[in-house]
Amino acid sequence: MHMNSSLFSDSLVILGAAGLIIPAFARFRISPVIGFILAGAVLGPKALGSLVTEYPWLKHITISDPDGIEPFADFGIVLMLFSIGIELSFKRLWAMRQAVFGLGTGKLLGCGFLIGAGLYALGENWAGAIGMGLALSVSSTALVLPLVGTTGPVGKNAFAILLFEDLALVPIIFALGAMAPYGQDNRWDGLIATIWQGGATVIAILVLGRFALPTLFAQAARTKSAEVFLSISLLVVILASVATSAMGLSPIVGALTAGLLIAETDYHVEVEMVILPFQRLALGVFLLTVGMSLDLRLIMANWQALALGVAGVVLVKTLVTSTLLRLSHVRLATAVESGLLMSAPSETTLVILATARQAQLIMPSTAAFWEIVTAIGLTITPLLAKIGHKVSLKLTLREHNLTLPSNEEPIEDIENHTIVAGIGRVGKVIADVLTSEKKPYLAIDSDIDLVINAKRDGYHATFGDISNPVFIQQLGNKINAVVLAINDPVSMVNVVHRLHTIYPDLTIIARASDSRHAAQLFRAGATDIVAETLESSLRLAEATLISLGVSTGHAVAAIHDKRASMRENVLKAAEEGNMQAIRHTPSIMPEA
Repeated sequence: MHMNSSLFSDSLVILGAAGLIIPAFARFRISPVIGFILAGAVLGPKALGSLVTEYPWLKHITISDPDGIEPFADFGIVLMLFSIGIELSFKRLWAMRQAVFGLGTGKLLGCGFLIGAGLYALGENWAGAIGMGLALSVSSTALVLPLVGTTGPVGKNAFAILLFEDLALVPIIFALGAMAPYGQDNRWDGLIATIWQGGATVIAILVLGRFALPTLFAQAARTKSAEVFLSISLLVVILASVATSAMGLSPIVGALTAGLLIAETDYHVEVEMVILPFQRLALGVFLLTVGMSLDLRLIMANWQALALGVAGVVLVKTLVTSTLLRLSHVRLATAVESGLLMSAPSETTLVILATARQAQLIMPSTAAFWEIVTAIGLTITPLLAKIGHKVSLKLTLREHNLTLPSNEEPIEDIENHTIVAGIGRVGKVIADVLTSEKKPYLAIDSDIDLVINAKRDGYHATFGDISNPVFIQQLGNKINAVVLAINDPVSMVNVVHRLHTIYPDLTIIARASDSRHAAQLFRAGATDIVAETLESSLRLAEATLISLGVSTGHAVAAIHDKRASMRENVLKAAEEGNMQAIRHTPSIMPEA
């Protein structure tokens, strides 16, 4: 590749954007999804890229060839479905069959009918209305699943619906082709052939993979080389994707199948680790291409019509999805959050619209309008997810007769209480010990589901965010100590700093992930630290000494001395601000 080629220049811009966007947006707790889309809109050929002829220096900070990076964007979606497959299992997928084909079918057909009927009423021909209705009904796998995952209440339902929509993509495309003015009956024959050939291909992948993959990855494991693992993992996902694509199915079907196969092996954790950086970077490229499809000047010129289009699609999909979930006995809060999360169009909407345009079912100008609506919808998906989460929180609080703390009044009438921040597994153990010793406590957590479950189990818990400065000030001076049992290392350091600043004499006991984190917490003002890995290492060493015949008292004394030595090392590093001083202290993170 020539150093002055557009692909080389675009690659530098993409890597630079990724290196700046992810840390910057993470610092402000904003989804990097928004950052990538905005970067694409600004750096793409429809914004700063259009000024390259006037200002040649802009070519070094803009993306000049969107078509050249599109394959990498598609690969990002493929790798994401591969990673999702690794997290799943055939047993779990079988258990989801009713949600996949029940909720998925209902959402696609329900939204497609209502949106199509609305477009038909506005003067669109019936074939075009059907095509656009189906196109706008699908939701974004690439954006939704990274936002909510696949294991929570919202994530499970979202994944089931999205999986059906991905499977339905091929039948939709064939059906639109058959509806074309020049369509022939053999298009339906082609659909049937694709279904059985694709099904046979998936079965072949499953059979071959079940026998070949364990041996293949066992050989890779013997080399103890991460590069070999990465190469074989990419080879498997690419071959599976190419195989299903050659049979007319979506390549993501092959990627998901390959992931499911690897999930059944002993190597799924290692494969997921080596693939993850590539998957995230490639997905970032996809988001950049979404941003590049936004023509900001065209949007400003037609903002009213575009706003109505986006609002109409979001409203219909929210109502249909929420209603279906409620009929499936899903909680109202979860149903509404899921509905808002999946209310925007999808990247596959662009594929279906292009098919409808090529089949002459819709005019090119109509397709262009709804493509812009789709790009806007993809851009606001993280915002819709945030709104959905806030609405869900309020509905959940109302359902369980809970209230958010006000900004003026204290949280509760507490006196000499210990605040336990985090009521998960660790927080509950701390609360149990405090209760056994008749020490009053109040557990707080920003996860309303954890609070509800804790209250149901008899714990003294309330909803609140310990990282909120207003909340910290509401604690008052009537607390004895704060125990931080939350699992967010970056946030915990900030919380300790704020607590120590407002209450300099307050006892702050924090849970550290490793020795480096412990040093940061001490420097921020923590009174005492319990580093998880250090304590587990010491307990393991103690058990080892006793099993080797060392007396219990001597073993306990030896471990006590070692703990004191390690603590002194961490404190010294914290005072000096020198992380190198704890280089040899055990850590849960591998050394680079």
